[in-house]
Amino acid sequence: MSAHLQLRHEAGHGSRVPRGWRMAWYEPARRVGVYYPPPIHWLLRVIREIVYRLRLALQAPRLECVHVFELQRAHRERQRLADEYASGYMAGWQECYETCLETLEEEFTHSSDIWQLGAMLVDAPGERHEN
Repeated sequence: MSAHLQLRHEAGHGSRVPRGWRMAWYEPARRVGVYYPPPIHWLLRVIREIVYRLRLALQAPRLECVHVFELQRAHRERQRLADEYASGYMAGWQECYETCLETLEEEFTHSSDIWQLGAMLVDAPGERHEN
């Protein structure tokens, strides 16, 4: 018989848990439940939670750092929105420019009609002015 008294028992899914033991906490990364005898399981669970919360509080950044991080995040968001606006503006400007160029090219290809109309107006009889 073993003289070794074990207070902690870890059991995975489908494993046998000793009779009367209760789960103190579950570790999802390992997929293991940690079991202790009934009065101890509650006490160790509370101690584990308090240690976790104290560690979080002590490792939290200072208030000034939190404000700096928030300002940086807001600046990055504004910069991202400005970049999106500028890229949309440039795309619209390029589209408008291309449309204007197409219109001008059409006008220049049909420019012979305009010159003929100008020649007709210049050669119109009865409207000659002498200097």
